[in-house]
Amino acid sequence: MLVIGGFIFLLVCVFGSYILSGGSIEPLVEALPFEMLTIGGAAIGSFVMANSIHNVKHTIACLLKALKGAAYKKSDYIDLLSLLFFFVRLASTKGSMALEPHIEKPVESAAFKKFPKILANHHACPMICDYLRMVGMNADDPHQIEDVMGRELKKMLNEELHPAHAMQTIADALPALGIVAAVLGVVKTMSHIDQPPAVLGAMIGGALVGTFLGVLLSYGLAGPCASRMKSTVEEESKYFEVIRAVLVAHLHGNAPQVSVETGRKMAPNQHMPTFFELETAVQELQIT
Repeated sequence: MLVIGGFIFLLVCVFGSYILSGGSIEPLVEALPFEMLTIGGAAIGSFVMANSIHNVKHTIACLLKALKGAAYKKSDYIDLLSLLFFFVRLASTKGSMALEPHIEKPVESAAFKKFPKILANHHACPMICDYLRMVGMNADDPHQIEDVMGRELKKMLNEELHPAHAMQTIADALPALGIVAAVLGVVKTMSHIDQPPAVLGAMIGGALVGTFLGVLLSYGLAGPCASRMKSTVEEESKYFEVIRAVLVAHLHGNAPQVSVETGRKMAPNQHMPTFFELETAVQELQIT
């Protein structure tokens, strides 16, 4: 909600200072609907032209995600590390074949059922199962697995960042679209050149609202939203880096405790559980 609160504060400061300095709000109110239709409509049209329907839906979903913040908190990292600890400990003590009942049918796995949020995650659950399955197929070279996972995570990150890039493109275009609206206002003014100066002044003022609105929407709304979307996606990507770190550490022959500790260090600082919090969680973990 910081995005909404920040934007409201921005509007209060911009328009408040304008009014307090003696500016009249009436010309802005009169011109705003038409300028917004011109600029907003052109922005939406160009956005739809530049993106597929999948990317349009993805951008809307990413914008809503940015408003709520990253999906993963400390408790989610503790759950993920606890689940991975169970798997790497099981593989270390009973062999990779012991993982098969869990990774072939995760919806029936007691381990995944213990953590329903991970089971419902359409990225994390398949990733865990796929790479544990590769380990069971004797693809146990840690460098090879790390390289494959790195390429997949890079691809995933690039796809998830596309909405932020699309929003930034719109932010870059909004000042120019504001100029388009202003030029149309000037054209309209010139067609009424026979009117009194007071009327022409009001029409020119209305035309300048287009330039003002384009710049405000660009640097005051679309640009910050694009930045927020990017930071949210990058923060959530750390969740999957934890999976890679734990599995690669396990393939290097580390003990389960060391493997999950390696993964814990990959969590964002504000959500990273402490050593003792994670130790308590794995000690209390009971999966039958």
